Amino acid sequence: MSARYDRLRERVQYFAGARIRRVRYGDAVELRHLRYFVAVAEELHFGRAAARLHIAQPPLSQQIRRLESEIGVRLFHRTHRQVELTDAGRALLREAQRTLVQADRAVQVAMRAGRGEVGRLVIGYMASAELSVFPKVLPVFRRHYPEVEFVLQIVPPAEQFQRLREGRLHVGFLRLPATDRALTIVPIFREPLLAVLPDRHPLARRRAVSLCALRDERFVLFPRQHAPGYYDTLIDMCRRAGFDPKPVHESEKLYTILSLVAMGRGVSLMPKCVTDVARKGVVCRPLLPRVPDTQLGIAYNSANRSQVLRAFIAVTKETLHVGS
Repeated sequence: MSARYDRLRERVQYFAGARIRRVRYGDAVELRHLRYFVAVAEELHFGRAAARLHIAQPPLSQQIRRLESEIGVRLFHRTHRQVELTDAGRALLREAQRTLVQADRAVQVAMRAGRGEVGRLVIGYMASAELSVFPKVLPVFRRHYPEVEFVLQIVPPAEQFQRLREGRLHVGFLRLPATDRALTIVPIFREPLLAVLPDRHPLARRRAVSLCALRDERFVLFPRQHAPGYYDTLIDMCRRAGFDPKPVHESEKLYTILSLVAMGRGVSLMPKCVTDVARKGVVCRPLLPRVPDTQLGIAYNSANRSQVLRAFIAVTKETLHVGS
């Protein structure tokens, strides 16, 4: 390969790179000039290329001459009968085709990101969401938006709020009631509370358990700071039934609470979704008279303009029939 051709190739590669600028004079060269050039180079006929580009032939010829002038080389040999690429034209064609493919891909990615079809979604949640909401919502969202990456983090509500305000979380799932003036919190799912007992407990033989029948029991609960509103709701239910529960063990982890109950360390009150994972040694019984259902909510910062977030909220509400 000649030294002159090497210089031309280096010039073309610079021209077609991330900073597409005129090598000789420093003026910007537009992508449309590359599109015009590629059309003529592939057709080797100005008339067919003009028709393909939906422009008139004279302006196309002018743009090609301007491109040749800007990069300082001839790209075509022209005669009345035929059009041929020069060595410089062949070198530019390869690079220009790659550049246009990459440019089109970049535009498509930007458009899809604008529609919420690609991106990253950071989700904070309490463990019960894995049982009640995620099996319903995540597969539906994945079908519609397969290129969105999920980052799932178990985070207590107070920390969810802080991360949502700071933009470190896109969305949170938490037990209600919970409030934060800076955030939007929407109830999305409700389910009954159950009495969770060791299978050897005398009440385990009953089909349903009265809440007041648990007045003398030791309780295994989560720490109040883990979900203050939800914790206070449980305590208030017990007080309305005539007793103050005696927590003897606390854990933030759902599976640890179930294990402690199975070991006979106490009883608990948990949402119905735990029946999907209730381990050996544990029984779950409905409460009578029935107490109010527990609710799961979705929390997000409405100031967050992420289209991925908006798409996820829409799918969540539609899948769980929120507002219908």
